[in-house]
Amino acid sequence: MSHLFTPENGIALLTLTALEIVLGIDNIVFISIITGGLPDKQRPLARRLGLALAMGMRIMLLFAISWVMGLTAPLFHVDLLDHTVTGRDLVLFCGGLFLLAKATVEIHKTLEGDEHGRDGAQRASMLAVLIQIALLDAIFSLDSVITAVGMADEIAVMIVAVVLAVGAMMVFATPVADFVERHPTVKMLALSFLILVGVLLTAEGLGREIEKGYIYFAMAFSFAVEMLNLRIRGRAKARAQARA
Repeated sequence: MSHLFTPENGIALLTLTALEIVLGIDNIVFISIITGGLPDKQRPLARRLGLALAMGMRIMLLFAISWVMGLTAPLFHVDLLDHTVTGRDLVLFCGGLFLLAKATVEIHKTLEGDEHGRDGAQRASMLAVLIQIALLDAIFSLDSVITAVGMADEIAVMIVAVVLAVGAMMVFATPVADFVERHPTVKMLALSFLILVGVLLTAEGLGREIEKGYIYFAMAFSFAVEMLNLRIRGRAKARAQARA
């Protein structure tokens, strides 16, 4: 047991925890948006269950490291793409398509409204929402686990990092969700981010690497501009109320 408490493992734990939180940001946004279809009282529970699913899935994958790493083994070659397909590629490609479809549907619902019922939130079920969260958690968890395996040698360190990261995400999930719901333009921006992530996953599944730094920079820049817009609108609203 004492061999776990080494400076190397401590550094690995801190690095992995920070990395898991960063990789989980898009997961929080997705969970916040998809639970928006539930009644207000069910949303906090659904977010907590969704993040608990993510934690459980990552821990299970960590215990199945040999299977996870086997997903990087070649399955077949596609001459048209000049790419050797692996199990990881198939998972990322299908997950990317799912994310693209889901984000597009949510954007359409946001723009056009619900035409098929008086209250869309009443039609959404907890089970359906959790199934969708589980599908995306599987995609996000796969890359996260592969990254963890490459950065740490002890599975105990990986598991503690996952638990700490998901705990931090649970703390911030509700404030993030509330903020997204209060600002429709931020919700649209978040859905656009999900489309970007879907394109990234699909391209990776096809063997076309897109530098993640470009994607994250575009997201951060767009978010910064939107924060400036929100501040300007807030000041304009305050001035209008003061004159009224």
